[in-house]
Amino acid sequence: MSINMEMFKQFAEQLPHLGEHAQPPQMTDAARVEAARETFIRKLDGRMAVDLESCIHCGHCASACHFYIGTEDPKYVPIRKLDLLKRVYRRELSPLRWLHRLYTDDITVKDLQEWQELVYDSCTECGRCSMVCPMGINIAGMVNVMRQGMARAGMMPAELMAMEQEQGGHDSLFGVGPDQMKGAIAKLQEAGVDIPLDKHEADVLVTTSVIDIILFTDGLIATATIMNHLGLDWTLRSDGYEAANFGLLSGCERVQKIASERIVLAARACGAKTVIIPECGHAYPSMRWEAANEHGGKLPFEVLAISEFLGREVKAGRLRLNPLGRERKVTYHDPCKLARHSGTIEEPRWVLDALGVDLHEVESGRELNWCCGGGAGVFLFNSASELRQRAFEIKMKQVEGTGADSVVTACGSCRLNFMNGSMRSNWDKGIESLVERVAEALPAR
Repeated sequence: MSINMEMFKQFAEQLPHLGEHAQPPQMTDAARVEAARETFIRKLDGRMAVDLESCIHCGHCASACHFYIGTEDPKYVPIRKLDLLKRVYRRELSPLRWLHRLYTDDITVKDLQEWQELVYDSCTECGRCSMVCPMGINIAGMVNVMRQGMARAGMMPAELMAMEQEQGGHDSLFGVGPDQMKGAIAKLQEAGVDIPLDKHEADVLVTTSVIDIILFTDGLIATATIMNHLGLDWTLRSDGYEAANFGLLSGCERVQKIASERIVLAARACGAKTVIIPECGHAYPSMRWEAANEHGGKLPFEVLAISEFLGREVKAGRLRLNPLGRERKVTYHDPCKLARHSGTIEEPRWVLDALGVDLHEVESGRELNWCCGGGAGVFLFNSASELRQRAFEIKMKQVEGTGADSVVTACGSCRLNFMNGSMRSNWDKGIESLVERVAEALPAR
């Protein structure tokens, strides 16, 4: 199984034009500032207040940030990205706000324009800075709050605005909606791939992403093959198939809820006990953690990333694999949202062990792994192109240090960024999907 590189090149060539489809809101400068300020005030809580006042200026977050390391520009120090949020907190909510208002400037539209780069282009919300912070400050979480304020102010990157508007308004991404999805599945079914679509009842709801439908089709085929091999009662539903959540990435709370609600309703409709998230890093926390908050409590099903699910099946002895051979020297890239944010660390390694490959771990890996540089939507932004490449070069050196021939990952966004970075750097490492390798190693029945 492999990706059609010609199709990938065509896809990559279209990305710079995404922003042309955005419809920026018509707002005055004053309205933009008020929208951002109101959002910050609404989202700020006691935990954030403590975090905002806890920084001891040690510099550890800078040493953990791929954008700072790649540029050595002090404006990219992670904790600095929270300055606007901190100013609003001190002026509007702190116990000494009457005093802070005397010497702390209010935020302006010029500030918002400057911070757009800092909270979008130069932050993948990877969370590595928080892992090394001696005070445990949740920088990534508060950057997301800042994105929510920027989104309310209509000041997100045009590419991301276009994507969240399409997902929220048309139930599609990259022009692929339910009808196009059903057409793509019909073609796979005609080719002999057994994909049970729109079953009324099923124990397992499998989700996918438009990237798997139009680009990483082998990943979708592999997932279906594995589910059928295990004999599971599963379905893919056209009314809740898209796992990617551009509302979460943009900071648009309304679209974030809409996107997760489609999956929640589809799972409830078929009585699913388990929802499987595809190889999409941010899609997992958007359903596993955020969806319950958005929908008022614990969800009536378990949410598992596909790598997490495969690891469990291997560990339980239900999924047995033919070894691919020790001559395959691979390293594993831990996607930030799966490993650092969600704790899915051991499961993909159980799978790789079952595959019998020669695993070469990176230095500072697992929960401290370096981000690929393309997460949180950054892969899409024209304005972040050079920053993203600087960050990728750190990742590239980390992989080179292992001596591995290829990189295996369980995130489509990481895979896209690896492929794009490799093309720009003429890097010759293979970029592999975990789920595709598992399907390759299934024993005959």
